[in-house]
Amino acid sequence: MAKFPEAEKELSEILVCLRCKTRNKKTATKCRKCGSKYLRRKNREVRAKK
Repeated sequence: MAKFPEAEKELSEILVCLRCKTRNKKTATKCRKCGSKYLRRKNREVRAKK
């Protein structure tokens, strides 16, 4: 969780590639590193390690 609401908003709009885990811009249609079209939004909550 970010300290500021503005930072939280920016981080939640980042897209993450399902194939290589690279962070991409929110306007991306494919991954900038591997070219995969399988992108997801970055998780808002930080999960605890088991």
